[in-house]
Amino acid sequence: METFVQALIISFREGLEAFIIIAILLKFLSKTNNVILKKSVWHGAFTGVLASLILGIILMAVSSLIGGINTTAKLWESIASFIAVILITTFIIWMIKYGSKIEDHVKSKAKLNLSRKGIFLLAMFMVAREGAEIAIFAFAGKYSVLPIVIGITLSIGLVALMHYSIVSISLKTIFGITLAYLIIQAGFLLGYSIHEGLSALKSLELITADNPVFIKVFNLSGTSLNHKEGIIGVPLYVFLGWYSKPEWIQFIVQYSFSITLFGYWYTKSKSKWAVRQGL
Repeated sequence: METFVQALIISFREGLEAFIIIAILLKFLSKTNNVILKKSVWHGAFTGVLASLILGIILMAVSSLIGGINTTAKLWESIASFIAVILITTFIIWMIKYGSKIEDHVKSKAKLNLSRKGIFLLAMFMVAREGAEIAIFAFAGKYSVLPIVIGITLSIGLVALMHYSIVSISLKTIFGITLAYLIIQAGFLLGYSIHEGLSALKSLELITADNPVFIKVFNLSGTSLNHKEGIIGVPLYVFLGWYSKPEWIQFIVQYSFSITLFGYWYTKSKSKWAVRQGL
């Protein structure tokens, strides 16, 4: 259940951004009397989706191929999660920099690419970037297809309602909430990478079970805060990346990483606010 909710939220968030970009491009082309280029937007969007699907299939195939043996699987999950953290962090930083001005950013790119090929490539890369993030999260988090499809479908429905002015919702609020969730999940993935890596090293007998790196900060697995079964622990695990028995190194790195990204977001937001105020 916990991975279902995580997959739904992440796919909804990334799908929302991808389809918002498409909606912005279509509206921009209408206002600039370039309706003829709308087909290029759709062709680019479909190509971006296809590229994301291919990436997802490749990642799933590699994961199933390597993850057959328990120790090998743990080592693979550790390395794969760490790589995913690096890629996802670049997406998060991009969103912090340009998320609040996504419409201006897309329009400025479109102005420089007002040709069939340019608009096609712009739409393709914009959509493929978001699709790649979904694929990477799905791969690292072992998400099933169903919640991803539901999340993407919900995002399409919301963008359609907004595009035709049926509903009015603050994108800034939605992006802010979901960006915070992505930062928390990126920290969790990094902590998970460390946890699985230590477990693999122990299985390979490269470090012993009494090594100080396995010392727990706390162990609440027998309480309601258990991250897999606890009535409180499961929601905390889903929304805050909570782990009920973390090693010290996992705990420190996970939360330091998330706090650093939140600090970077706060600093950027504060500097943007100062610019708007003319300070």
